[in-house]
Amino acid sequence: MEGADVIGPMLSVEASPIESKLGSFEGNPLAFSGGNGATNHSSNNSDANGNRNGGGGGGRMVRGLVIKAVCLIGGAFLLRKMTKTTTRRDHARMVAQSLSGEKFSTEQASKDPMTYFNLRLLTCPATVLVDGTRVLYFEQAFWRTPDRPYRQRFYMVKPCPKEMKCDVEVGSYAVRDIEEYRNFCDRPTNQRPQPEDVVGDIGEHLTTVYLSHCERGRRCLYEGSTPPGGFPNSWNGATRCTSELTLYRNNEIHCWDRAYDDDGNQVWGVRQGPYEFKTGCSSYPRRSLLESGISTTFTTRKINDKSGAPLMT
Repeated sequence: MEGADVIGPMLSVEASPIESKLGSFEGNPLAFSGGNGATNHSSNNSDANGNRNGGGGGGRMVRGLVIKAVCLIGGAFLLRKMTKTTTRRDHARMVAQSLSGEKFSTEQASKDPMTYFNLRLLTCPATVLVDGTRVLYFEQAFWRTPDRPYRQRFYMVKPCPKEMKCDVEVGSYAVRDIEEYRNFCDRPTNQRPQPEDVVGDIGEHLTTVYLSHCERGRRCLYEGSTPPGGFPNSWNGATRCTSELTLYRNNEIHCWDRAYDDDGNQVWGVRQGPYEFKTGCSSYPRRSLLESGISTTFTTRKINDKSGAPLMT
């Protein structure tokens, strides 16, 4: 959490106009003098000196009170900043920010090209619903062909219900007209579907991941998964699918999607570990797809057999 700024200029020890007035009043040899001010000069001078000393003491007292008041106010402000509770709506905003942007699996693909594709993820805000839910548009493509995404989704990011032990839920939804939204984030705002149109284009619900804020000292920012049983999925012999998602403080995203049949056998998804997406440009000179023996006319099945449908089916 951000600390409060140090309050410096308010601690000035220069005499204030009130202090100056008090000093000049108390130092006046005619103040409250009885009878003729011309008599008993030595007594008056003595009283004047005493009053001057008294005025100095009063000034120091005023300055001390001012400094104490400033310290108390500053301390209270700092304590309030340090103890401010982060609400679940704050968590939802931070998760939406962490999911947004352009990220690549380049580094992971360069280390293990037989297991992981070099993929590009692109996510950006689409609209905000009346209840504060943030709707993000997401697409996934091979890094060589970012303009031809093979997966497009809407993510709905909102606080978890109070009765649940999580902070944020991220729901994945189909896009009704994928052609209309293709390259949504790369287009100028006036060439995109407008926010008021997005709500009607949100399709069927696919999965939901429930995230919790990571404890202090850990590298992650949020982590979570689908419920233990996952969500229904019928592709390639599966009956259910699960997703694990971790968001890191350096804007990395790690996601691991897998699907199982009725007997508990994994039928699609990477077995070795999650995909790791990082920010930055992708420049890894991956072999052409023809050289690797994979047809350039990708089918959904061919992609998912290897990529594991990363970042929530």
